Amino acid sequence: MNTAIEETGTAQAASEKPKAGKKASAGQKRAHVGPTKGKATKKAKAPKKAPKAAKKAGEARDGSKAAKVLDLLKRPDGTSLAELMKATGWQAHSVRGFLSGTIGKKMGLAITSTKAEDGERTYSVKA
Repeated sequence: MNTAIEETGTAQAASEKPKAGKKASAGQKRAHVGPTKGKATKKAKAPKKAPKAAKKAGEARDGSKAAKVLDLLKRPDGTSLAELMKATGWQAHSVRGFLSGTIGKKMGLAITSTKAEDGERTYSVKA
């Protein structure tokens, strides 16, 4: 029994001694801060471009959906919502929003809306 105690005692003594040849694995602790950045300098700006020519009221690019809508609205009888939807491929709420926002407010055209006896609404613009 005494021999077992002595063996464990010598094993513990050998493991407690630090090894002389091993270096520390971690370096010195530093603050958790991002890398320092240099001073910001102003970048050279590109020269300003000349402003584009302002569009006249009721003008749209040729072949655009806006041009198609304006052509339909300028007809003597006007156009129905279904015709506008078919010409543009838009849903009804998108067509009505386009009439109100783009044609009415941005282009400054007055849109008249009339309801026929059959219940179908027609939209038109003074040419």
